[in-house]
Amino acid sequence: MAADATAQKLRRRTLAWIVGIAMAGLMFDGYDLVVYGTVVSTFLRDPAQIGPVDPALAGALGSYALLGVLVGALIAGSIGDRIGRRRMMIAAYAWFSLGMLFTALAHSAAMFGILRFTTGLGVGALLATTAAMVSEYAPPGRRNLYNAVTYAGVPLGSLAAAGIAILLAEHIGWRGMFAIGALPLITLLPLAILRMPESVMWLVSHGRVEEARAIAARTGVALPDQEPAPRRSETEATGYRGLFGEFLIPAVLIGLVSATGLLLVYSLNTWLPELMMRSGFDARGSLSFLLVLNGGAVLGPMFAARFADRMGPRPVVAASFIVGALAILALTLALPLWLLLCVVALVGVGTSGTQTLIYGLAANYFPTRMRGAGVAWCAGFGRLGGVGGPLIGGFLIGAGLSITKIFMVLGALALLGAVLAICVPRRA
Repeated sequence: MAADATAQKLRRRTLAWIVGIAMAGLMFDGYDLVVYGTVVSTFLRDPAQIGPVDPALAGALGSYALLGVLVGALIAGSIGDRIGRRRMMIAAYAWFSLGMLFTALAHSAAMFGILRFTTGLGVGALLATTAAMVSEYAPPGRRNLYNAVTYAGVPLGSLAAAGIAILLAEHIGWRGMFAIGALPLITLLPLAILRMPESVMWLVSHGRVEEARAIAARTGVALPDQEPAPRRSETEATGYRGLFGEFLIPAVLIGLVSATGLLLVYSLNTWLPELMMRSGFDARGSLSFLLVLNGGAVLGPMFAARFADRMGPRPVVAASFIVGALAILALTLALPLWLLLCVVALVGVGTSGTQTLIYGLAANYFPTRMRGAGVAWCAGFGRLGGVGGPLIGGFLIGAGLSITKIFMVLGALALLGAVLAICVPRRA
């Protein structure tokens, strides 16, 4: 009995470290998501920064980081199931921190875009691995909840970016805003090296049972049941081969769901301040909408994840998309400020909050031998939508569409996401 209590205490401590480190890493992903949106108006209005920037170029610059995330996630998916979760996450922390630091030194739009792409490689590798690591340490029946807690780091980081921009941007400039994103290099990276263990599940699935047993004893995590040695054909069905061999239809659908969600996330986080400025709010007031948007994204998934653990994440993802669609359409109405802020919070629940649930869906849908590839596909292919987010916002604004029509387009995309989520086949 005492041994069981000790093991439970060790497991709780281990899980707290893993979730804490992973959440902190994703906070910087969320910071990276929003920091460009906080400075894009400066680029549009001041050619002395990185040269002349029009809405089309601004949208393209916002998309370069997302192309990097796409490439980084897909590369991580191809090797993450082979080299392990821990190594991939540590490398990602170092990579994107250096990318943010060098971005702060850019002096041209071309260099800025190249460095944004480079930074995105590290962010993509992190996104492709975090959900797999957390799911493999979280207790059964609470994996969606722990993923929601972890991925709350994304909107928390977005909140931090918006808050720092409101308080400090005029003092530290856009270069200071990007330099802040390099802090993990001296804070999070050393902590991860010291305190983050390798996934016991991953070690067992690769036949490294003795290493898994040692880590299980040190962390209090139960050693998974060892299955009979798989046949050669089953051994080969790992990573992307297993994903697109055994799970082709759900993988494609989950990728499309993620792409739809990220299109909404990145279009709103990039262009919402500019849209609100065009609606009559000043620069500081328009940035406050980013705070409210991402505040809703923090709280909503915590509530929804409990239902996802009971009912499965598919219907909860669909319902969250519908909430987002209705809230976006409500932005077309003439609302008093207090009600407008409430609606923007619901938009955050139905966009960034929905994306948190989508990562949980991917992490818990696929088995261990292809879980890293499944999450990488969700994060990587989904970034095609993320790439389109800044571009579609720049295109719609550049085409002269009214703000009402722009929000109607985004609301229709949220409804499409709900339909795609319902179409994902059910799986125990």
